Amino acid sequence: MLEPSHNDELPTIPGKRYFTIGEVSELCLVKPHVLRYWEQEFPQLSPVKRRGNRRYYQRQDVLMIRQIRGLLYDEGFTIGGARQRLSGEAAQDDSTQYKQLIRQTIAELEEVLLVLRA
Repeated sequence: MLEPSHNDELPTIPGKRYFTIGEVSELCLVKPHVLRYWEQEFPQLSPVKRRGNRRYYQRQDVLMIRQIRGLLYDEGFTIGGARQRLSGEAAQDDSTQYKQLIRQTIAELEEVLLVLRA
């Protein structure tokens, strides 16, 4: 799982409903070809595909990608190990995603508060 310290080094997720693969690549610090590969390896990742087979990711997809990134890059899991970890802890994953979403919302609200105080 992503620890709060790992969350700080990743950019803030904007308040949008859909993200392109390029935007997700920047938000998660992962190249687009890696995201396409992860879609094949992790059944939890299923972005909406529109005209021309373009991928549109939702906020929960971005959070899942960040979690996968944390498992692979920060905790040293293999693809198989990360897949097993994610599938074995489905209920815990939901709470982890909610915690990440809450942390993200708090960070965004603090930014708004700073702007309002200025």
